[in-house]
Amino acid sequence: MHEYGYLSLLPPLIAIFFAIRTKQVFVSLLFGIWLGWMIIENFNPLTGTLSTVQALVDVYKDPGNTRTIMFCALVGALIIFIQRSGGVAGFIHWVSGILHHYEQRKSGSNRIIVQLLAWLTGLLIFVESSISVLTVGALYRPMFDKLGISREKLAYIADSSSAPSSILIPFNGWGAFIMTLLAAQGFSDPFATMLKSMAYNFYPIIALLIVPVVILWGKDIGPMAKAEKRVKEEGKLLADGAQPMISDELTEVEMAPNVTPKAYNMAIPILIMVFMMPIMLAYTGWGEALKERPDASVFDQFIFAIGQGSGSTAVLIAVLSSILFSMVFYRVQNIMGFKEMIELTLKGISGMIPLALLMMLAFAIGDVCKNHLHTGTYVASVVQDWLSPGLVPFLIFLVGCFIAFSTGTSWGTFGIMIPIAVPMAEQLDANIYLTIAAALGGGVFGDHCSPISDTSILSSMASATDHIEHVRTQLPYALMAGGAAALIYLLIGLMT
Repeated sequence: MHEYGYLSLLPPLIAIFFAIRTKQVFVSLLFGIWLGWMIIENFNPLTGTLSTVQALVDVYKDPGNTRTIMFCALVGALIIFIQRSGGVAGFIHWVSGILHHYEQRKSGSNRIIVQLLAWLTGLLIFVESSISVLTVGALYRPMFDKLGISREKLAYIADSSSAPSSILIPFNGWGAFIMTLLAAQGFSDPFATMLKSMAYNFYPIIALLIVPVVILWGKDIGPMAKAEKRVKEEGKLLADGAQPMISDELTEVEMAPNVTPKAYNMAIPILIMVFMMPIMLAYTGWGEALKERPDASVFDQFIFAIGQGSGSTAVLIAVLSSILFSMVFYRVQNIMGFKEMIELTLKGISGMIPLALLMMLAFAIGDVCKNHLHTGTYVASVVQDWLSPGLVPFLIFLVGCFIAFSTGTSWGTFGIMIPIAVPMAEQLDANIYLTIAAALGGGVFGDHCSPISDTSILSSMASATDHIEHVRTQLPYALMAGGAAALIYLLIGLMT
């Protein structure tokens, strides 16, 4: 089982090192995969390289991997559709109407309500973290400016309600990716496993809760307090010398001409996708439910079937259903023709290619570490004599934080950490759900704090604020949530 010994550690460690050193996650993961196959092929450069290429091809032998990658690409088409249809603009207009009552004066209650609405909006748009921060920034920036709330505060609210909600409400690409990683680790019920682990995913839970506490408390700390004081006393939305990132240059699709913005053009396709996910999970798991729970009620069988269903099939069929519905829905309204729909679909897919590539590399390095080098099992065998099982989640969380902060990607961190964390937890008899949650939460925390995180950059752009100022003002709150999460993992581990 441990024929490669310490060499089995090199691929993930080298991938982590180069990702931190170069900030190039794609190249680093590819190098880690190549190194793994070099070790397996006795460092023969020819066979090692050929095996690496074959391993990347073999990713698509797994239907679950292929379906997840297809979903990731197609969700880009859906995002472009709802932008082009005027759905996003209509949603912004609708919420602006709600906010109209708070435009007239700068009372404290108005400031609180507007900030809470921004947080709630980011929380509800859990389908994709990027569209969440873009919507919150575009929608609430004029209102924040009028009420004298700093751009830094807007960026913090947008950033802190995007990724945490996306991972806690996993009916999206996040959930599909995580379920596929768990399925690759041998879980027969990845959806149920993911849901059980969410109860222990303390960082995103705490990060989400801190935002309304900060808003209602009315007091800020550290650099954020200085930013709010600057706006209140000097009327400066930005600090002197700040270089705001311009949101107008975001890769948004213009609304179709002669179209009236309507919020339901965004809401209905998204609701269809979210609705179809549990339906398809139950459909794909229904045979197993009838086999294992033949005498249970239909409701109990439905719940059991959801846990046994194929997450990758569910999200793929859900996004396809939403796209097909959108095509008919928008065509009936004469918003766009068939030719334009095809062009937009291809444009949306092309925009998601980098993320699809990241998935492919994450699946490949997970396969070589788990199924060929047995990295997690080796690590567990080495540390089992001195490492308490209760410390595993705590350490996994810290390592995940470090990797994600250094690389700026939570998904890349999931791809590296899950294949290591799960075998360690199984071998050391640690709490498997707690360990999975720690790996996921560490990835979100590190990504949240990282100045090279795409979500953080988009938050700065959507809020039209200086990016470094956004990172500085957000960091104390993220550290509070991260410190609390780490402490909880440590205490739970020591008590079990």
